[in-house]
Amino acid sequence: MTFGEQPAYLRVAGDLRRKIANGSLPPHARLPSQARIRKEYGVSDTVALEARKVLMAEGLVEGRSGSGTYVLERPVPRIIARSGFRPADGASPFRQEQAEESARGTWESRSEQTGAGADVAERLAVRPGDRVMCTRYVFRDAGEPMMLSTSWESLTVTGRTPVMLPEEGPLGGMGVVERMRAIGIVVDNVTEEVGARPGLAEELLVLGGVPGHVVLVVRRTYYASGRPVETADVVVPADRYRVAYHLPVK
Repeated sequence: MTFGEQPAYLRVAGDLRRKIANGSLPPHARLPSQARIRKEYGVSDTVALEARKVLMAEGLVEGRSGSGTYVLERPVPRIIARSGFRPADGASPFRQEQAEESARGTWESRSEQTGAGADVAERLAVRPGDRVMCTRYVFRDAGEPMMLSTSWESLTVTGRTPVMLPEEGPLGGMGVVERMRAIGIVVDNVTEEVGARPGLAEELLVLGGVPGHVVLVVRRTYYASGRPVETADVVVPADRYRVAYHLPVK
C-alpha cells in the first residue's frame, strides 16, 4: 500500500458512508448484503465483512439477527451549555435551565461516604482512602436519560457542616460556589477537561446506548485559592449531545 492509499475495507466503508449521508441509503434501509458488496466492489468476503464492522462501530448501522444490517436514524445532536455565568439565585446551571417553562428536565441523586480512589484523591489533593462524599446524578429530559454526573467532595472540607450532603439541608440543590461560600470558602476558579471514550457498560445501561458507543466526559474541578474543593465527571452520549461553552471575555 502506497502513502495515502486506503485499505480496501475502508474504501468500501467510505462509499457506503457517503450513501448513508446523502440519503441513497436512508434510515431503516437494509445495507447491501455481504454477497452484494463483494460483487459490486470486487472485494473478498473478508473485506465486505470488515467494511460493515466499520460502519457498525461508527454507529451508522446495526445488525439484526436473522434479518440483516440496517441503517440507523441519526439523532440531531442537542446542546448542553457550559457557561462562566452564575445563576442569580445560586442554583446549579441545570436547575436554572429547568426552571424555564418549556423545560422538561428531571433529575435524581444519591450520596454516600466512601474512600477516595487514586484518581479522585489526586484530583482533590487528598490521600487515597481519605473519606469523601460521592454523589451520583441521573439527569433526564422528558423522561429520557441524557446525562450522568458523579461528584466528589473531601469530608475534611465539608464534613460536619450544613453542606455535607449536596442535595440535602438548607442549601440542598445549590451550586458548588454557593454551598462553599456558606461555610466560608471562596471558590475562585474552575477547570474543565473534555474527552471521549467508549461508554462503560453501566453507563450505557442507563443512557440507552449499546456496547461500543462513545461518550463525552467532562472532568470538572472547583478550586478555592488553589485548593480543589469539588471534582466531578459529567458523562453524555456523544451521538445525541454536544457540549457548548459560553465564556465571558474580560
